Amino acid sequence: MGEGEVISASAHYLTPTEGGGDAWSAEAASAERRGTQRVVSAGEVAAPEGVAGLLAVEQGGQVIGRRRIMYLDGDPCELTDTYYPLEIARGTGLVGTAKIRGGAVRLLAELGHVGVRAREDVAARMPSESERAELALKADEPVLELTRLTLDADGRPIQVDVMVMPPRGQKLRYEIRIG
Repeated sequence: MGEGEVISASAHYLTPTEGGGDAWSAEAASAERRGTQRVVSAGEVAAPEGVAGLLAVEQGGQVIGRRRIMYLDGDPCELTDTYYPLEIARGTGLVGTAKIRGGAVRLLAELGHVGVRAREDVAARMPSESERAELALKADEPVLELTRLTLDADGRPIQVDVMVMPPRGQKLRYEIRIG
C-alpha cells in the first residue's frame, strides 16, 4: 500500500462484522489509521433521482436516508448517503443519528435482510460546492462517486449507498468469484 493510500474492499461492507465494531473503522485500523464517522442526518426522505429506481419505489417516493461524513485520521474523506426501503427500515435504528452497534449491515441481518449480491457503479465528476466544502477540496479537484446497490437472496433491493470521495489516496479493490 502506498503512503497515504487506503485500499477499500467492498466485500467488507456487505457482511456483518463480528463484535461491536464497524467495517470502516476496521479497514482503517488494518492500515494503522483511524477511521471514524459522524451521522449528519437520518429519517424519511424523498428518494433522490436514481435511488428511487434502484430501490423500486416511485420517483420522489419516501425512503429512509442516512447521511454520514467519514473521517480518516480526523480529516473528512468521504460523504456517504445510504437509503433503505421504508418497509425494511421504518421504526429501526436506521432512522436515528446514533451509531449502530456493529453497523447497519449487522442490524439488517438481525431484521432478516441479508445482502447476497451487490452491484457497484463508479463515476468521476466535479463536486458540488457543498461537497467541495465538506471534503476540503481544491477548486479543480474532481471526486469519485460510487453507487452500491445491495440485493437479498430474492433479488429485492435492501440498501443503496452513494459515496463521494476525492480520488487522491483511493484504491478500490474488487474480488470477483465466478461459478
